[in-house]
Parts: sequence; structure tokens; C-alpha cells
Amino acid sequence: MVRIMSKRRSSPFEESRLLDAILSLGSDLELDGVLKRIVAAACELTEATYCALGVLNPTGDAIAQFVTYGLSPEEEAQVGDRPTGRGVLGLLLRDPRPIRLADLSAHPMSAGFPPNHPQMHSFLGVPIRVRGVVFGNLYLTEKRGGRDFSEHDERLLSALAAAAGVSIDNVALHQRLGEMALFADRERIARDLHDTVIQRLFAIGLSLQGLCRLVEPPSAAARIEAAVDELDLTIADVRSTIFELETRSPAGAQAEITRTINDARHALGFLPRVAFEGPLDTAAGSEVLKEAVAVVREALSNAARHARASRVEVVVAAKADELEVSIRDDGVGMRPPVASGGHGLRNMAARAERLGGTVEVHSEPGQGTTITWRVPL
Repeated sequence: MVRIMSKRRSSPFEESRLLDAILSLGSDLELDGVLKRIVAAACELTEATYCALGVLNPTGDAIAQFVTYGLSPEEEAQVGDRPTGRGVLGLLLRDPRPIRLADLSAHPMSAGFPPNHPQMHSFLGVPIRVRGVVFGNLYLTEKRGGRDFSEHDERLLSALAAAAGVSIDNVALHQRLGEMALFADRERIARDLHDTVIQRLFAIGLSLQGLCRLVEPPSAAARIEAAVDELDLTIADVRSTIFELETRSPAGAQAEITRTINDARHALGFLPRVAFEGPLDTAAGSEVLKEAVAVVREALSNAARHARASRVEVVVAAKADELEVSIRDDGVGMRPPVASGGHGLRNMAARAERLGGTVEVHSEPGQGTTITWRVPL
């Protein structure tokens, strides 16, 4: 590990560049945009050729998303699968402190480079924390001019990482406020439907029933009775809508799964489709719903790392006697047998087994993968 003990102060030009970089991070309220701005600013500040931001998975033991800067789309395609945290990149996972190396490939933990990967030597890594928890790590390589990254570069990057943590937290708060506003609107709509719409429908129905006794022609009375029946059906539909609005609370499984899917769009490069069937939040217990959310998260993480898919569909259905979670992608698929699968599939199988359920995986090379997870209610 290289440590250059220079304590030189930043020049006004460097301070201006750092300030501009920090200000640029706050101009985007989409996480994907903020992450791209972070890696671009990191390269500019330190004169690095390549930069990547590895976003950690929920348990913090692997990289779930890898945002790069400096590689062309063709170079990215040739490199293949994104890193998950092996080798030197894993050092920051286990010990989240800044690291500087003169030669990345000479480190004892270096895992080497995959075929078609650009050669990289000088290296600088810095963690990004959000509210004291490591969100991800910045990795910079190949300082321009063949130089090593200095302690001054490390301080500049650490300052940028601190600002990045604030910006990422700001995005999360903005999204949360949007969700809270949405649920507040749902509560208001439900209240208005109950207090105003249903009461008016009741009043109209009662008036028609009273009118029915005063009408002489039987055909006219029959038409009024049919209208009253239609009003009864409408009231039932409105009550059902009120129930749906009130049960979709921020703490519900639908909200949690929706948030998980929204988070996965950054790693996948697109937003997965999702559909809910049946009274999910009321039919299943908290333990079942907790495991279902974890299964969706695990399946989407697997798809992001391995599937190379352009479309992912998630269906969560609460049936009469079971909860079924189906995740389908159009990716590269897997060679049979796929029953044992990797670590992610084994986790899903263990979650199903604990609840007396099953998991099925159907996949063929080039035909995508479908995972169906079922547990009894």
C-alpha cells in the first residue's frame, strides 16, 4: 500500500472544482442520475481514467450494482459480468477505509482481470456512507500520466464521498416523501368516498325505494327496483375500493415489494413490471410477507448479476390457500440441472422450506428463467 505523506493544501482551482462537483450532485433527485454524477465527478477531481461505484446489497457483503465511468459501451459489453466484491474490491467490504495502491494487480488479494478487461495499475478506493452505514464504495484506477494517486487525491475523494452520501440520502428522503404524499392522498380519497359518495348513494336508493310504492305501472316499478339493485352493487364496489385504499399502507407488503422493485431498476437498467393479485396485505401473515419480500429482492439481484435480461416480470398472488411469487426474465437462462442453483436459489428454497412451501425453477439457455415460490397460507 502506497502512502504519500504530502500535506499540501488544495489550490483555489481545486476547491472550486470540488465545490462544483458537490453542487452538481444535489441537482438530481433520481438515484441513477446521482450515481452517474458521482463517478464522473470522482474521475474529474482525481484525474482518474476509470471510476466505478459499487452499491452494496442489503446485507453489505457483496456488490449488487456497479456504475462505471470511462468505459465505452462496447468495452463494457466485452468485459461481461460485473464484479460482486472479490479480490481487492472486497477489501473495502470487510474494512471500509480508504485504500491506495501503486499497482492493483500486485496486491496479494488481486483476483486478476477477466478477458477483454482494460489493464489497470494505480488504484484508489473510498467508502460512501449514508447515515453512518456504508452504502457503497468508489473505485478509481489509472491516474492519468502514469502517476500514483496521492494522499491529496484521497482527501479530495473522501470529501466528495461525504457529499455523495448526503445526496443519496436526499434522494431517498425525496422518494419517501413522495410515497407519504401518495398514501395521504389515498387516505383522503377513502375518507371522501365513505363520508360523501356512499352517503349520497344511500340517500338516492332510499328515495327510489320510497318512490317505487307510489308508481302504478308494474313495468315502471320494476325498472326502479332494478336501479336500486344497481345502486347496491355500486355501493359494494365503492366499499371494496375504500378497503383497498386503506389497506395499502406504507408498511404493507405491496409497498415493500414495490420499493424493492424500484431499487432494482438501477442494477437491471430498467424497471421490472409488477402485478399483485388478491388481498396480499390481509391474507398472509407478517412472517410470510417478510419472506416474500426477501425472495423478490434475491431474485431481482440474481437477474441483475447473471441474466442479462431486457425484461423482468414479478407477479405476487394471494390465492385461497397459498401465496405464490413468480419472477420471470427473458435473459440468457441457465443450463440444466438448475434445481440446486447458486447461493440465491438455495436461499429461496430454504425460505420456502421453513414455511412448508416449495420453489420451482424453469430455465433453458437463451430462453430466460422463471422462478415460482409458493408457501401455504
